[in-house]
Amino acid sequence: MKVKKLLAVMMALGMTLSLAACGSGAAGTTATQKESVKETEAKTETKTETKTESKADGTEANEAETAAKETDQSAAKEAKKDPKDIKVAGVVFQEDQFMMLMQMGYQAAADHYGVTCMLSNTNNDQAKEAELINTYVTQGIDGIAISPLNETSSIQTLKMANEKGLEIAVGNTQLKDAPFVCGGFTSDNYNLGELTGKEARKYIEEKLGGKAKIAIVEYKSLLPEQSTARRTGFVDQLEGLDVEIVADQDAWLQDTAIQVVGDILTANESKGGIDMIWAANDGGTIGATMAVKNAGKAGTTVVFGTDAAEQQAAFIQSDDNILQCVTGQDPYTIGYNTMEVLIKAIMGEEASYGKEVVVPGIVLTRDDIPAVQAFEKDLAEKTGK
Repeated sequence: MKVKKLLAVMMALGMTLSLAACGSGAAGTTATQKESVKETEAKTETKTETKTESKADGTEANEAETAAKETDQSAAKEAKKDPKDIKVAGVVFQEDQFMMLMQMGYQAAADHYGVTCMLSNTNNDQAKEAELINTYVTQGIDGIAISPLNETSSIQTLKMANEKGLEIAVGNTQLKDAPFVCGGFTSDNYNLGELTGKEARKYIEEKLGGKAKIAIVEYKSLLPEQSTARRTGFVDQLEGLDVEIVADQDAWLQDTAIQVVGDILTANESKGGIDMIWAANDGGTIGATMAVKNAGKAGTTVVFGTDAAEQQAAFIQSDDNILQCVTGQDPYTIGYNTMEVLIKAIMGEEASYGKEVVVPGIVLTRDDIPAVQAFEKDLAEKTGK
């Protein structure tokens, strides 16, 4: 009996020790797992910190690189501030009085600021314009003042030149979506036609009894946006009158206009003739006036036109009574101001990027000869003639 009790006690003691051993093993495993989790978390935190630091270092490096580039560009711009080191180009797109006066304005501004200016002409050739701009980029000049050939297709080449470091200023054209342009001066083309149209309306009402056959000479195949705006401005003023537009042709160069207008006069002679011709630009106006004179139509056909220079002023004062009125721009001032804003941008002065200033039109008419003579005097003073 005592032996049985002793065996029972020993068995109970063994089970207790076994349970204690199991309990001790479970506790040990849990501690090890906790330590393992802590080590994993520590490693993860270390990796995250390393990645974050690496990313921060990369961002700082990029910011430093950007800052360095801006500093270099700023330093380069500072270096261009001495006028004698500045080289610019003044570009127009054809040979006529308007463009020659614009070039004179370019040169006068360059001379005033003491910078070197190269003048050039693209001769109505889009490919030549692109080639010329690329040449200036290669030569490393500082900027281009230009009357672009096209309000839309010229943008890409000029933008490329700007991205290469050249400042760009425009005159005589309103470029669309061109925030890179440092400034420019141009005319309101609708208004140029509108002002002449008002004078033409008055003439038709007072001299022709409110009725007229009109021929139009424009340049829509050269610069469609400009030409159309001027034509629309002119025609809109004739609404309500008994007018018929019997011809509408392109002829923007003087010699071409002489031929084209001569042919129009001949073709309409048997149909009652032409009462009035309106021309949209300098060459068309001069050519139309000369064609009427050559055809012996002075006194029966009159001319209204666009652009003003020495020849137009002389024609308006002529006894032949052909050219009645023109709305001039101011090509000399447009050229001068365009070049001036370009030079100031190159020298680091404040510029109005993406903005252009509209220069008001000037109406010259036979009804105000003193104003025509004042225009001639002002033009002579500007050009040194």
